[in-house]
Formats: sequence, structure tokens, C-alpha cells
Amino acid sequence: MSTIQKNNLHYAWVCDYASNSGEGNLARLFVKKKLEKYPVKIITSQDLFKKKFLINLFSHKYISPFIGIIYCWVVFIKGKEKAYINYLPLWNFFIFLFLPPKTLLGPITGGANYKKNKKEYFIRKFLFPIFYKISEVFLNFRNCEIIFSTNLLKDYLSKKTIKKSKFNFIFNYYKKNLKYSKTIDFLIYHRNHLNKNNFFSYNLIKKIKNSGFKIYVIGHKLKMSGVKNYEKISNSKLINLLKKTRYTISSDENLYNIFTLECINNHVKILTDVSNREKITHFKKNFIFLNFKNTNHFNFLLK
Repeated sequence: MSTIQKNNLHYAWVCDYASNSGEGNLARLFVKKKLEKYPVKIITSQDLFKKKFLINLFSHKYISPFIGIIYCWVVFIKGKEKAYINYLPLWNFFIFLFLPPKTLLGPITGGANYKKNKKEYFIRKFLFPIFYKISEVFLNFRNCEIIFSTNLLKDYLSKKTIKKSKFNFIFNYYKKNLKYSKTIDFLIYHRNHLNKNNFFSYNLIKKIKNSGFKIYVIGHKLKMSGVKNYEKISNSKLINLLKKTRYTISSDENLYNIFTLECINNHVKILTDVSNREKITHFKKNFIFLNFKNTNHFNFLLK
């Protein structure tokens, strides 16, 4: 297992360090928990490229990881301490194969939940498990500290890997804040992503809206009459909104994401389908279980 030299400057490649994105906040959490005791220099595409079109190009989620790999090799050749943080899905075995030795990794992400559709079902159902196993081989060969954001991929791993891994790193994000007066009925996180859209219940939101609740949306714009879109906002503004929010809806794709933890921190109740009851292993009192298919009215939430 790689060791961290306490007094050496660490160069941490981060694909996304924004305070208004889940990946960015996960990276900030990792730096805080794993590198807080050490001097750290955060490096992103913006630090390497000055022209806007190059920054936009090399910040793309499928390109940025490979720029990060090259950067980590430059740091390795110079004999410096290095870390590769976020945009680290377990399926992308190229990252685990090509990163230099003794690179601090984390946290590894990935979702095991998917729904049948023409575009992604075959890849996620049949190819991803193969990619997971290839990545697992490289991870064990590296003999590095293996940190997973959640435990969603645990069933795909061998007992050997599970024994040396740490899961649910995201729970370090939990920090309950003071309770404030609630004036917002629903605040919902909407993201245009093929797999996430498969788990986003537009019909459920319509039912909630028709029950007379005011709905606020952050993230990508939700084209639905009667909802207020904030789109992308800073983390501080999000927290201010959540302090005033009563309810939200869970994402079945990843029940414990950064947004969910922010809701729990700020006493927001999370509506989730009864089919998720067994998957909710932490913070159960913050969840309300409903049969989304048969629930048509939500007036009981006003009690």
C-alpha cells in the first residue's frame, strides 16, 4: 500500500473541483479527509491551458482523465507526491492501468443500477461487469488504498478486494446543520444524463405539482410548467435553499449522492419508492417510503 510523505507537497489532479457539482464536492471532500494534513496543490485543466477552447476541450469528462494521467506521470518523473481525484469510474480500467505507481486514488465511483433501454442496457448489463473485473486486477496489482464513494459496486468485487477496500466514503459528507423554518415544499435535483433520466420520475413530479405543492428545481432546466428553475447554483446557495426545504425525491440510480447527503444535513425529508427499502441502510429516518406507481395524492405530507 502506498504511503504519503507528511511534509512533501502533493500535486493532486482533479477533473472537477467546482463547488456547484457533485463530482466537485466529492473531490473537495476527498482532499479534506485524505490530504488535509499535507500541503496540496490542486491542478485542473484550467491550470494547464490558458485558452478557453482548450480548457473546454480538455475538461470533457472523457478527455480530462487522460490529461490527468499524463500530468501524474510528469509529477512521478520529478519524484513528487501525486494524487488522482474524481472522474474515477470503476469501468474505466484504462485509468487504473496507465496511472504511475504510488498514485493516491479516490474515490472510485460507479452505479450498479440501470434500466432497460436500447442505448445503454447492453453496455451496463454485460460489458461493465467485465470492465469492473479488469479494473479490479489492476487495482490489486497496484497494491494501493482502494476507496469507493458508495457500496453500489460491492457485489461485483471479489472477497479479496472487498477485504482491502473502504466503502461509503461519501458518508463523510454528513454533518447535520441547525433546523430552520421550512417554506419550500420540494427542491429537486435534475440532471440530463441518459442513465439518470431513466430513474427520474417526471410523472411523479407532475402528480406532486397537481397536489398543490410548489416545486423548485436545481441542476439542468426542467421543462415543465409550474416549476421554478434555479439551474446551476453555488453550494452555499443550495444549502440556503435546503434549509428552507421540506421534501425532495431520491435518485434511484444512486440513493446516497452528494445532494442526498446535503438534504440529510439540512433536515429535508426524502421521498423514495418502497422498492428501495432494503437499499436504505443509513439515515432511514430521513426517508419516506411510498409506492410511486400507486400514489396519486400527496396531501398527507402537509400534516
